[in-house]
Amino acid sequence: MAKLSFNLLLFTIMMDSTVYLQSLREKPLPDINNQDFIKECVEAHNQFRSQVNPPASGMMYMTWDEALAKTARAWARTCNFNHNIYLKQPGKVHPTFTPVGENIWVGAPSSIFTVSKAVKAWYDEVKDYEYNDNVCRKACGHYTQVVWEKSYKVGCAVQVCPSGITDFFTSIPNPTIFVCNYGDAGNLIGVHPYTRGVSCSRCGSDTCVNHLCRNQAREQLKSYKDWYPDWDTDATSSASSNYFCITVLISRSVSLALIFAGVYGFQQLYPNMFAYE
Repeated sequence: MAKLSFNLLLFTIMMDSTVYLQSLREKPLPDINNQDFIKECVEAHNQFRSQVNPPASGMMYMTWDEALAKTARAWARTCNFNHNIYLKQPGKVHPTFTPVGENIWVGAPSSIFTVSKAVKAWYDEVKDYEYNDNVCRKACGHYTQVVWEKSYKVGCAVQVCPSGITDFFTSIPNPTIFVCNYGDAGNLIGVHPYTRGVSCSRCGSDTCVNHLCRNQAREQLKSYKDWYPDWDTDATSSASSNYFCITVLISRSVSLALIFAGVYGFQQLYPNMFAYE
C-alpha cells in the first residue's frame, strides 16, 4: 500500500508539473508592457511611414504612448471587430488626444499573429489608394492612418478571444484581435494623409532620420500609470490574474512534493503502520 501511495503521489506530481510546463509553453500573447512588443509596433509603423510613394515632405517619426496602448487593450478585450465607440469623446480614450485614430486587425488561430503581418496588411491597402485624387477605390482607411503624417504617437494591444469576435466569422478556434490607437487622429475627410515633396523638406527644426522628422521633445515617453479608460472594467485584472494562475500552479507542485516527502519520511520512521499485500 505504501508503494502504491508513493507511485500515485509521484504520478500526480509529474502530471501537475506537465500542466505547469504546458502553461508556460502556451503563454499568452504579449501585454502592452512587453518591450519587444512595443519595439516591434513602433518599428513596423515607422518602416512603412518612411517608404511612402510619392515621398512625404514632413512625415513625423512615431513613438509609443502608454495611454493609447491602455485604450487599445481595453477595446481588444471586448473582442469586437467594430471601432471603439468612445474615440471622439474627450477623456474617454486618452487624457489629451481627442479624437483618437484606430486600426483593427483580426485573424485565426492566434498562432498566425505577428505585429509586422498585421501592420503590413494595413499598409498594403495602398494599392487601392490614389494620392493625386485622394480617393480610395476600395477600403484604404487603415493605410491612410498608418501613414498619416501628423500621427506621432501609437499604442497597440493584442487579445485572444476564445468565445469569438463580434462581426468576425470563423470556425477556427482562438481568433485574435490586434488594435492600434493613434494621436493625433488621422483620416480627416478631404485631407491627404501627408504632403508629398522632397523627404524631410518640411521638417523645420526637426532632425531628418530615414525620411522621417524626429524631435526629441515630441518623442518623449510619458507615464500614465494612474490613468485608465473609465469604461474598462478589467483595467487591473490581467496582470494580477496571470500572476495568480502561475502562483497556484507552482504552489500545487510544491505542496504535492512536500506531501510526498512527508509520506516517505513517515514510512521510514514507522514501517509497521502500513499494510503490505
